[in-house]
Amino acid sequence: MSERSKRGLTRPDLDALPNYVPGRSVPGAIKLASNEVPYGPLPGVVEAVADAAANVHRYPDMGVGALRDKFADRLGVPAERVVTGCGSVALAEHLVRATCLPGDELIYAWRSFEAYPIIAATTAATSVRVPNTAEHGHDLAAMADAITDRTRLILVCNPNNPTGTSVRKAELDEFLAAVPSDVLVVLDEAYKEFVTDPAVPDGVEVYGDRPNVAVLRTLSKAWGLAGLRIGYLVAQPEVAAAVRKVVTPFSTSMAAQAAALAALDAEEEMRRRCDLVIAERDRVQIALAKLLPGVPASQANFVWLPLGDRAVPFAQACEAEGVIVRPFAGDGVRVTIGTAEENDALLHAAEKYFV
Repeated sequence: MSERSKRGLTRPDLDALPNYVPGRSVPGAIKLASNEVPYGPLPGVVEAVADAAANVHRYPDMGVGALRDKFADRLGVPAERVVTGCGSVALAEHLVRATCLPGDELIYAWRSFEAYPIIAATTAATSVRVPNTAEHGHDLAAMADAITDRTRLILVCNPNNPTGTSVRKAELDEFLAAVPSDVLVVLDEAYKEFVTDPAVPDGVEVYGDRPNVAVLRTLSKAWGLAGLRIGYLVAQPEVAAAVRKVVTPFSTSMAAQAAALAALDAEEEMRRRCDLVIAERDRVQIALAKLLPGVPASQANFVWLPLGDRAVPFAQACEAEGVIVRPFAGDGVRVTIGTAEENDALLHAAEKYFV
């Protein structure tokens, strides 16, 4: 048999790549597995989507002009520095495609967002995973030490998914000072709206003018558009222009654009809902910490339980009580903050398991 005849139709290196695992939905159960907000669409969103539906036989605005201008105006940056996409995860993939050739290195903390290794592999970049600290946060000093001549991009998830930990300004300042100017640092701020620690910086405001920093954000979480997929990035014009070249044409749908414009007009209600989530997050975190020592402080809309080998059994115990959480086998469990009643059900299940 020739070497050619033994070759498969797809890349063999992808055989070892794990599939992205979404939070499970079980009919009749409380879903606290996917970092969604529990309060429904923001005012005006459903109407905007319904209006957009009348024109779905037309292509959407490929340049996403109105929405990009709105983001730029809100952030106080030129529109040429803003790129929209199908969620912040898609934009992370586009950034890697725009910066990395096969064999180039991509650094990120681990455990962090589980899409990062998938993104690296699908672009043929080499993953460099830097273990988290004992407190479940980014080890920025170790990440800086991991930089080589092949490093092209570094992902910093702040707050970190799934651990909820955050990087503060002083340590991020020191880290960025150590990163070479030809390495792009991507601050993934998907959960920014839930941050209450004043020491955690706003990436656009504090670092947006740095040539080698890009900031990712999304409307999937606090803005309640998880089902429509809208994300955006802010970077220097040359980086933004390169990303636009690799964005899938028309990937931001007409309905998503309309919904995002409507959601951004409901910022006061978004903020009110975030305050509810934050209050419940703090309540749940305190209660869980009494049951399990070492629960890290979260700045996101979820809490991390460092359960190690007990992660899957705990998730199974919760499911038996009608609550679905997100286990990461061998590491821990991520619990999304829901309504007060949903969180009470989670705490009841946790008490049964631990006590």
